[in-house]
Amino acid sequence: MKDYQFDTEVSKEEFDHFVQNHRFCNLLQSYDWAKVKSNWEALHTGVYQDGKLQAVGLVLIKQLPLSFTMFYIPKGPILDFEDAEMVKFYFQALKKVARKRHCIFIKFDLGIVIREFTLSQRDAPLFGYTETILENMKRIHAQHKGFTTYIEETVQPRFQMGLKPCNLDEHLPKSTKRSIKKATKKNVVVEEVGIKGLPEFAQIMHMTEERKNVHLRTEDYFRLLLQTYPTAHLYLAYVDPLQRKNELLQKKKELEARIAQKSNKKAEHELLQNQEELTSIQKVCEKSPHKTAIAGGMMIGYGKEYEMLYAGSNDDFVNFRPQYLLYARQFQDAFANQAEFVTMGGVDGDFQDGLSEFKSNFAPYIREYIGEFDLPVHRVLYALAIKAMPLAKKMLKRKT
Repeated sequence: MKDYQFDTEVSKEEFDHFVQNHRFCNLLQSYDWAKVKSNWEALHTGVYQDGKLQAVGLVLIKQLPLSFTMFYIPKGPILDFEDAEMVKFYFQALKKVARKRHCIFIKFDLGIVIREFTLSQRDAPLFGYTETILENMKRIHAQHKGFTTYIEETVQPRFQMGLKPCNLDEHLPKSTKRSIKKATKKNVVVEEVGIKGLPEFAQIMHMTEERKNVHLRTEDYFRLLLQTYPTAHLYLAYVDPLQRKNELLQKKKELEARIAQKSNKKAEHELLQNQEELTSIQKVCEKSPHKTAIAGGMMIGYGKEYEMLYAGSNDDFVNFRPQYLLYARQFQDAFANQAEFVTMGGVDGDFQDGLSEFKSNFAPYIREYIGEFDLPVHRVLYALAIKAMPLAKKMLKRKT
């Protein structure tokens, strides 16, 4: 065994420098993610060799009944998983700490991409290191939870969609560019709003919760993210319905005048479309007559990647296509900040879910992650805990 030293209090500067420059860098392994997960205890673990940091892991600790705990490492730890000796040392050292904390098991979902492909090329092979890493996990008796397909099967999604730096005008499908153009034509504008836009963003997210019957996050949580990460960006898409209504009324007059002068099928078709939109926007104006936030999104940059963490919209304005313009703006800003990948978040691995349907409009790359592992610390209690795992997963999804 090499001369390794294990530490549970790696400094913020060292920790973040290591993670941000590692090939498995992930926001959920940033030093300050512990601040975001303030209802968990946290350890900033690391392994040194000859005074140089060689591995780190943000370990979250959840208190369980009867003074027991569980350890959870989101998208980590960060180390060379092809190095069997390093893997063995890190987890042996962590298990010693875990036993002192009466930990039943350590759950971790590694931030290791094992395949990258597009929707048109789904048969891409696994990356060469996959089998080596799985074998190294077996050697430490970590139990792989399988190559799952659906979001609800794991704490963190195993499949994510995103984009690499590109010219959006060249990359995006024609249908998506039409939606962006439609949003612009309807006077939708996207603004980066910062903390001052939180009340509107929280309201939009609440609408999304009610529409999808899910529980997302509170305004305080979003504020914490913005305050914790200087590279956090909050965007809102706005529209002024009354302004749009007046434009449509003016356009209606012009079309009627053209038709009165001479029968014109194209103008008649435009007039019909104009009237349909007028009828629709009249209902919107009754609810929101002034400038209104109709969609929002938050993304955070860490290392060489950006993550779109949250997005929502007001369904009353679905025909304004604000999400398309919003996502395009976020991509542009992330690429301008030298992002090498921008993830739109998780999807089901059969790509039949609603999230996949929308995100596929951006011709994304799909990253498949290696998945979750459990490392039992107290084997007898772990066996009992497995029976309660569905409840535990719900707890982790809510708390992580």
